[in-house]
Amino acid sequence: MSCTRRAIHDYNVYHPYTEIDSWMTGILIDNPDIVSIERYGQTYEKRDINLLRIGERTGAMKKVAWMDCGIHAREWISPAFCQYFIKQILQEYRVHGSRMAAMMKEMDFYVTPVLNVDGYIYSWLNGTRLWRKNRSPGTGSCSCYGTDLNRNFNVTWGTIGVSTNCCSETYGGTAALSSPEAASVTRYLEQRKADVLLFLTIHSYGQLILVPYGNPNLTAPNYGQLMKVGLAAAAEMKKVHGMSYRVGTSPDILYPNSGSSRDWARLAGIPYSFTFELRDNGTFGFELPEEQIQPACEEAYSGAMHIINHVHREQFNAAVSVATASLLGALLATCVTVANNAF
Repeated sequence: MSCTRRAIHDYNVYHPYTEIDSWMTGILIDNPDIVSIERYGQTYEKRDINLLRIGERTGAMKKVAWMDCGIHAREWISPAFCQYFIKQILQEYRVHGSRMAAMMKEMDFYVTPVLNVDGYIYSWLNGTRLWRKNRSPGTGSCSCYGTDLNRNFNVTWGTIGVSTNCCSETYGGTAALSSPEAASVTRYLEQRKADVLLFLTIHSYGQLILVPYGNPNLTAPNYGQLMKVGLAAAAEMKKVHGMSYRVGTSPDILYPNSGSSRDWARLAGIPYSFTFELRDNGTFGFELPEEQIQPACEEAYSGAMHIINHVHREQFNAAVSVATASLLGALLATCVTVANNAF
C-alpha cells in the first residue's frame, strides 16, 4: 500500500496546496510508526499551518532539526523540495543499518512543507503566479494586501532592507510578528529552542547558502563555523550536477535585510541557521521549469544532508565523548580507592 501511494504522488511536478495537504496525510498513513502531523498555528485566512514530525518515538526528549518551505508564495521549488526531502529521509530510514535509521533514534525532523499557505494558494490563481507575501489586508489608507513574512520576525525588525509601504513586496508589517504565520513559528520554537540544533529555511532563487545576519553591523558568534559548514555543503551540492552555490551573509552576497526567520533563529539561540536559495541564477527565476525540479532537489538534498550530518555528529559524538570521559574518571577513582585500601 505504501509503495502504491507514494507512486501516485509525482515529485517532479508542482502541486497545488490541496494535493500537498493530501500528500501529507498519505505520508502519515504510510509511516504511522515514525510520522505525526502537528498543527502549530493558523494563517491570516484561518488555514492550518502543519508540520510533519519525523523520528522514532523513544519516549525521551529528542533534539530537533527544523526545515520550512514556502515562506514566499511564488518560490514553488521550495515546497517541492520539502516534499522530496521527506520522501528521501523516509526511504533511507527503511534501509536496515542506515545512518538515517540511527539518526532518527536521537533526533526528530520537523518539516513544514508550506508555511505561507494563503499566499501559496493565491499564487496558483490566474495572473498571480509571482505573488510573494501572505494575504493579510493593508491598514489605514493602504488598500494593498500582504506582509513579507521574511521581514516580520522579531530581529532588528524594520531597520534595513524592508519597506513601510504596504504595497511593497518587502513590506514588514505593522510590527514585529504582526503576521500570524511568523508569530506561529516563533511561539512554537520558543517552547523548544533548547532542543533545536538546526534551522533550515528554503527559498529561491539565486543558488546561495546564507548565514546570519542580514544586518551588516551584526556578526553571529559562530560565524566562522557557519561559513565552514556552509562552504562544505556547497561543495557537496556542486558534486551532484555541477551547480555552484555561493555562501555568505546576505549583505555580503545578496543584500542587507532585517526581520528574517534565519536571523531570528540564530538570535534565539539555535546554533546552526541557514537559508538555502535554490535554482536558478535568473534565467527562469521563480518560474523554474518542472524538468529542473529533480536535479534542483537532488543537489539541495546533498547540501542539506551534509549540514544535518555535521550537526548530528557534533552533538552526539560530543555526548559520547563526555560520557566516556565520565566513565573513565569513575573507573580511575575506583582504582585509586582500591589501591589505597590495599595499603
